[in-house]
Amino acid sequence: MTMPKLTLFDLDHTLLSGDTDVLWCDFLIEKGVLDKKHFGARNADIETRYKAGTVGLQEFADFYVGTLAGRTLQEWEPLRQEFLATWVVPRIPAAAIALVDKHLEAGDLVVMTTATNRFLTELTAIYLDIEHLIATEAEVRDARFTGRTTGTLNMREGKVERLHDWLTARGLRFQDYQSTAYSDSINDLPLLEAVKHPVTVNADARLAAIAAERRWPAVHLR
Repeated sequence: MTMPKLTLFDLDHTLLSGDTDVLWCDFLIEKGVLDKKHFGARNADIETRYKAGTVGLQEFADFYVGTLAGRTLQEWEPLRQEFLATWVVPRIPAAAIALVDKHLEAGDLVVMTTATNRFLTELTAIYLDIEHLIATEAEVRDARFTGRTTGTLNMREGKVERLHDWLTARGLRFQDYQSTAYSDSINDLPLLEAVKHPVTVNADARLAAIAAERRWPAVHLR
């Protein structure tokens, strides 16, 4: 019998030509919501250390989720919609859309799994017709973002843990699927090692070296 297929897509620098968190900060600076002098340099520093795989997980998550603190979901919604339309959609290559569509049309169970928080990424998943999203969760209390995360961060080994939890909650088992994962980042090495078919996309230098050594397939979507 042919096993069903599970296909996992990272978002930032994989399906998106850019990083959602970094772009969000730049967008908020442009809109005058964040102070450029204070956030610009910190944003660049966090991005650099994330790409190198050296940033602390909680430090990374707290910095970006912290940009939401103090406002309600409804208060953020107009900016979130504008951000999607003007900063995110123009940075999704046609080749990325075609790749997602290919897996959807084949009947795969397609999941977007991203370190970026759900509030910023769920509209992107909807735009790509990806029904299932596993993301870092931003804490909300009394209808307002606290600026903190909740639960296991969907980063590095946490992506594998969160995937297993997601499947288990649906009565599914990872080992019952032919699994494929697409990612650009050394941070996703645990996920790529966990699946049967790892594929690198526009891989960073460290991941590209490992992929070449292990003869993993590589694609370029930009």
